[in-house]
Amino acid sequence: MGQKQVVVIAGPSGSGKNAVIDGIIKQCPRCERLVTATTRKPREGEINGVDYHFLPRDEFDRALASGDILEHRYVSALNTHYGVYRPDLESRLMLGEVVLAHLDIIGARYLKEHYNATTIFILPDSFEVLETRVRGRNKGMTDGEVRERMEIAHKEITEHAPEYDYRVVNENGKLKETVLKVLEILHKEGYTF
Repeated sequence: MGQKQVVVIAGPSGSGKNAVIDGIIKQCPRCERLVTATTRKPREGEINGVDYHFLPRDEFDRALASGDILEHRYVSALNTHYGVYRPDLESRLMLGEVVLAHLDIIGARYLKEHYNATTIFILPDSFEVLETRVRGRNKGMTDGEVRERMEIAHKEITEHAPEYDYRVVNENGKLKETVLKVLEILHKEGYTF
């Protein structure tokens, strides 16, 4: 299938997956984050084409129909669609970049099947540590919202994590070591930076 260029890094909210992706990008100049598409409006400070490709719903639907959205999911609680935006992915691959995608299990399955992606699931040390991280990052969350996030995390860890090629624990305070573990996996899998 040629040189490996796509990596999916996933994990529950608060696991540190985005920090791991940022750590890899800092160490590997040929690594870039996949910019996915969404129908939600940009938040303050977000930039179109950098944080997401912000598409109005009708444009998202046209991109889906034309094949420019390769896979997608709808988050009913947010009334928002998210998807892998083919123009972003393909342009990065053409430049020879290693593309780091933060996606859920559906996106991971798709990129594994169609782009020979290596899939890595980032785990917390424990559910207690995860809950502490979630509460620390989202100070205004109610107990009910935290409980809902933890239920989602439990499902991701127990049902989805086993489907990933690798599972890496991001121990509290050891982000640098986690990034090195992920880089070792990528070298072993044949990625070149």
